[in-house]
Amino acid sequence: MSKELIRLKNVSVAFDDTVVLEDLNIYFNDKEFLTLLGPSGCGKTTTLRIIGGFLAPTSGDVLFDGVRINDVPPHKRQVNTVFQKYALFPHLNVFENVAFGLRIPKTDENGKKQKLPEKEISERVMEMLEIVNLKGFEKRSVTSLSGGQQQRVAIARALVNRPKVLLLDEPLGALDMRLRKDMQNELKRIQQAMGITFIYVTHDQEEALAMSDTVVVMDGGKIQQIGTPEDIYNEPKNAFVADFIGESNILDGIMRADGVVEIFNRRFQCLDGGFAKDEPVDVVIRPEDVDIVPEDQGQLKGTVTNVTFKGMQYDIIVDFKGFKWLIQTTDHSPVGARIGIKIDPDGIHVMKKSQYSGMFGDYSSFSDEYDELDDASLADEEESEVAE
Repeated sequence: MSKELIRLKNVSVAFDDTVVLEDLNIYFNDKEFLTLLGPSGCGKTTTLRIIGGFLAPTSGDVLFDGVRINDVPPHKRQVNTVFQKYALFPHLNVFENVAFGLRIPKTDENGKKQKLPEKEISERVMEMLEIVNLKGFEKRSVTSLSGGQQQRVAIARALVNRPKVLLLDEPLGALDMRLRKDMQNELKRIQQAMGITFIYVTHDQEEALAMSDTVVVMDGGKIQQIGTPEDIYNEPKNAFVADFIGESNILDGIMRADGVVEIFNRRFQCLDGGFAKDEPVDVVIRPEDVDIVPEDQGQLKGTVTNVTFKGMQYDIIVDFKGFKWLIQTTDHSPVGARIGIKIDPDGIHVMKKSQYSGMFGDYSSFSDEYDELDDASLADEEESEVAE
């Protein structure tokens, strides 16, 4: 069982009359790769700054190994930070950039300042350069390095002091797409090699899913959901999480009974239960879980209004009674085609209504032409039936 390392207890942050974090309760385990994920302004970087000691909470407690550290300054916490801007010293080579923190005298328990021996500094720097795959680069100027290599220097500099926690504030933001993907793998490898806790901040859901042991989805200064990448994707708690993590068709539904949800006056078998009879719900259907079939075989029938080729798949927008669905498929259907769709019970996820209900899921904004392509021919389909 993982050991709890950090806990934020009832933490709130307000600037003047603006609440940035509201009654946050969360813990971080030792040796865990945890990602704080959410849009700009959701509070994720503020959370990171509180853990690092750069910002004091307005209320609440920050606990490290069970000890309250609200008043402990950043340099005395067993935490280091890597920012999006690496802040490397251009006049120092790679070795000296990494060694910089080790050369600063430390105060011992008797109040005396102690310097590390040069031999130990050299051994620790070379160890870190090997971990970040920069062995042989120690004499290079940092200005001659690529963006990814500079990032590795920044990570090595942060880790050489042997913190228990490394905070990473959108460190891949300045890199191109290919390098970002490479560095995602590198960061996970480094975290496993060091065996310490990484707390990573990003707005990129692909990064979060690819690297994390645990994902914390945030919005409006509150935690919306905590779970493994698989849980967050497959079992979102509300419409915000479903929309922010991947593509989703999010529809209004009615839970007629355990395992039966009604959408567009059609009843679909699902795997969800525990709702009240006839309770209004949000229904999430991922684009990849929809199968296109001939119109006469479909549980629902609609009109293709847009097709985009994405290499591995087609993104197809289909109009069902004026509501636009996204379907991702390897089968091509031309614009204007009438199609049917089938959805297996495990492709339907039912959620409680929330403050986010009705805000996401319709792909009308995908193209201006959709307002003129409402599927009015299906408007008279009123009867309810269990879709086979």
